[in-house]
Amino acid sequence: MAVEGLLAQGVAFITGGGSGIGRACAEAFAAEGAKVAVADRDLAGAEETCRTVMAAGGQALALKMDVTSAADVRQALAEVVEKWGRLDYAVNCAGIILPMTKIGDLSDDDWDRCLAVNLTGVFVCLREQIRHMLPQARGSIINISSGAGLKGSAGHAAYVAAKHGVVGLTKGAMLDYCRSGIRVNTICPGGIDTPMAAEIARNASEAGIANDLSDFTFTGRLGRPEEVANAAVWLASEKASYVYGASISVDGGYTAA
Repeated sequence: MAVEGLLAQGVAFITGGGSGIGRACAEAFAAEGAKVAVADRDLAGAEETCRTVMAAGGQALALKMDVTSAADVRQALAEVVEKWGRLDYAVNCAGIILPMTKIGDLSDDDWDRCLAVNLTGVFVCLREQIRHMLPQARGSIINISSGAGLKGSAGHAAYVAAKHGVVGLTKGAMLDYCRSGIRVNTICPGGIDTPMAAEIARNASEAGIANDLSDFTFTGRLGRPEEVANAAVWLASEKASYVYGASISVDGGYTAA
């Protein structure tokens, strides 16, 4: 584990860090010298991520947290600041996907749940992270949206609405705090080889829809979680010091067409 690196001596807070892109971000941030707090409603997953980070020589803290609970988010961030004294970086990665459902068949409960996790959860985390970063006049926050935040996807209207909302929320936050030393940006992953991608494939199969990789990418393969994490590290670092409010696609060309 690098003592020095792009994020050396910084403190990172990563939601959804128990698996997939969140886990890859935790590992990548730690490899670049950051201390990482791994928050997930699945504590066992967060702890497994932390074990991997610490086995490589990094510092990590596992936190059980539900992004739909403002009290959970405030408590988790308070623990991070109490332990390490500050908050420098955040990646808001927690998200869910619903089974494919046309709007006419979408229930109120499913709509509310999808928006609560994928959009309101990002808002709550972003708000509380900014409050911790303001006193030090420094910070970088990366919200994980999706290719579905830039274009439509049949059968996933609630997810598309939430992920478009994340892009808009990022732009609004950037305008509010760009002169306060805090950068806020978005990454829009396409088809990435994660548990969520496997869930999408199962949902498609159950709906009788062929799951062709061409639906997610023009490269002939799904992306790897670490390919998204590498973009997050760059955005967090001073290498991206003039990048504000951007929506960066990491999607094998999915949104180019």
